[in-house]
Amino acid sequence: MFNFFKSKKSRPEEEKAVEKEETAEGAALSPQSNGEIPQDAVKTSLPAESEPVTAKSEVAQEETKPIGFAGKLRLGLARTRQNLSKQLSGLFGGGKIDEELYEELETILLTADTGVNATTQLLEDLRQQVKKKGLTDAADLKTALKESLVEMLKPLERPLDTTTNSPFVIMITGVNGVGKTTSIGKLAKYFQSQGKSVLLAAGDTFRAAAREQLIAWGERNNVTVVAPDTGVDKKNDPAAVIFDAINAAKARGIDIVLADTAGRLTTQMHLMEEIKKVKRVIGKAIPDAPHEVMLVLDANTGQNAVTQVKAFDEALDVTGLILTKLDGTAKGGVVAAICGQYPQNPPALRFIGVGEGLDDLRPFNANDFVDALFD
Repeated sequence: MFNFFKSKKSRPEEEKAVEKEETAEGAALSPQSNGEIPQDAVKTSLPAESEPVTAKSEVAQEETKPIGFAGKLRLGLARTRQNLSKQLSGLFGGGKIDEELYEELETILLTADTGVNATTQLLEDLRQQVKKKGLTDAADLKTALKESLVEMLKPLERPLDTTTNSPFVIMITGVNGVGKTTSIGKLAKYFQSQGKSVLLAAGDTFRAAAREQLIAWGERNNVTVVAPDTGVDKKNDPAAVIFDAINAAKARGIDIVLADTAGRLTTQMHLMEEIKKVKRVIGKAIPDAPHEVMLVLDANTGQNAVTQVKAFDEALDVTGLILTKLDGTAKGGVVAAICGQYPQNPPALRFIGVGEGLDDLRPFNANDFVDALFD
């Protein structure tokens, strides 16, 4: 019923190509058999050799090579930072701290998609700091605002511990087009860098080319992909695909299973019920699985991301978040908006994405994030 795709070791040229691969969600590669085929696996051939790198691209690579993730984070948050700094620089340039200043700051925070709840919380904390520290000059509020924002975002900073179970099953979910499959490919690379073995489950049986797309990521990361059979007469149950993948991981001693699921709108109740079934079936394969329910969010959606967190959390008890595409939006304040929605116990923001490269998905750090928001 299902095919096991064990990828060959990828070449450096192919890893570079990944940055462009999944910006279009429908892109796919057709697997081809290669050499002897073991009974339980089908080996897929790699894409054709990349064209020679031009001198111009080599120069560009040399220029970008020294930039670490902190630098990429700063570059990725440039639009949000410019939006904030342009307005805050005038506000915090000097003068007295009064109600008019607080009102202007409230407007600035709301336009950065910080959300009403988070904005109210930040302003209350600022007022307390002003009173406690005896601040009188508006210039002092910038540091105070940064401190308040870090304190607010700290509860989101909870790194994922995958050592508690083996295999550790991560169920990936989200609405259509947020970048779930891309995130899975980058997560596979991240966990491999920690010395973990990874298996991918192609549980998105609805979207055209989703199967092939995940197999392509498997090739580039040199990991096994459990995928459904293809054909017009095939009706594949996503829960069954993931169930089979988990059993395969147990048999092979795999450390981490990344289970892809089909994108769905929060208003499509029948699809939300179906994904609940997927979670229940995962629990039949391993009683306490999935060990992580990770919701992928697109930062460009702003406040709508908060609505998605609420809907998926009610359906699946979301434990972790991935916030993608921060490099293409001025709405980075949505991170604070999520905190405002869950002031007591917000889902952990496990990873943030600030680019299309394989290494551009990293664990969230509140201090680094806030530093990148301000000049």
